[in-house]
Amino acid sequence: MSVKAKYQAVLDLGQKLAIKNGDVSEDAGVLKIKGEANTPYEKNVIWDKIKEIGGQSPSDIKANITVSDDSVYHRHTVQSGESLSKIAKHYYGDAMKYNKIFEANTNILKNPDLIHPDQVLVIPNL
Repeated sequence: MSVKAKYQAVLDLGQKLAIKNGDVSEDAGVLKIKGEANTPYEKNVIWDKIKEIGGQSPSDIKANITVSDDSVYHRHTVQSGESLSKIAKHYYGDAMKYNKIFEANTNILKNPDLIHPDQVLVIPNL
């Protein structure tokens, strides 16, 4: 199996996340990838996928992923059935950090218990 085939799931994820200025090459058994993620969260998702496939310190891949907007951690589009605590659990691993998301979005939210599908929320850097 080629190293590119091994990491195909990473390349597919990059396409799904619409990573910009992407470049992929293979040199002496090392896959070299670069690109620009929209947010730090998307960069982390790419790195998590790399580690899932190659382990904590893979030697057969080199990735240079930059971020175009590091002023926020991510921008999240609310889906039906979500709550701020569920969103906080997803991004921060802690549902109790919902208030950080609420505080970052007081321009569109008046009550932390009232969010609507299709609202785009700022997920702040902690």
